[in-house]
Amino acid sequence: MLRSLLTFMALNKKQKGQGMVEYGLIIALVAVVAIAGLILLGPKLKTLFEGINGNL
Repeated sequence: MLRSLLTFMALNKKQKGQGMVEYGLIIALVAVVAIAGLILLGPKLKTLFEGINGNL
């Protein structure tokens, strides 16, 4: 009985660790997509903000 409980607890810890790794990978993917978007849209955003600044 004790051995089954210890096995279950060890499995539960592994699943929690797996969940944290998955969240970390999702955050990394979002960061890469955001950086790529800023790199691609950077010149357009610069022009947009320069136009807004000129109108102020």
